[in-house]
Amino acid sequence: MAHFPILGVVLAGGKSQRFGSDKALASLGGTPLIVHAVEALSGWCDHVVITGRMAGPAPCLPDWPHADMGPLAGLTAALRFAADEGYGAVLSCGVDSPGLPANLPGLLAPAPACLADQPVIGLWPTSACAAAESILKGSSRHSMYALAEAIGARLVNASPSANINFPQDLADIDRLQDPGNEA
Repeated sequence: MAHFPILGVVLAGGKSQRFGSDKALASLGGTPLIVHAVEALSGWCDHVVITGRMAGPAPCLPDWPHADMGPLAGLTAALRFAADEGYGAVLSCGVDSPGLPANLPGLLAPAPACLADQPVIGLWPTSACAAAESILKGSSRHSMYALAEAIGARLVNASPSANINFPQDLADIDRLQDPGNEA
């Protein structure tokens, strides 16, 4: 089987309204969540980028067509970059999903596929770019599920991965990872 290069993308353009501060910079085990996400994708991907931020621990791309359009705008920016650079697919995750399954690429292959409970975690062929752009230019809902439906992506059921929306979610995960932590 031929190897198609995979671009990893950390979707980091959210406003973190429920969290109350910049979630990407929140610390888990002494390391910012954005660093955890980049490191996880680096183990599976040929290259990793971050969308929706101006600076980070990997090259950053602005959301497409502009900020504040949700995770689909970040994925679209990555799909456009991937197509221009010769990647076959994009593996995406958010900054708030530590503890991704060790076999994530295998669970999601072949593309297109995403986790049923967290569609920001997905494997998307670069050919999905036109559909993503069309959704973002339209007046319908700009969601990852809309893209999954438009391109016939499989919704994969997997063990639930962490999803950090509130500071308490992060504290609970941190405590589980460090049972000696009595914070």
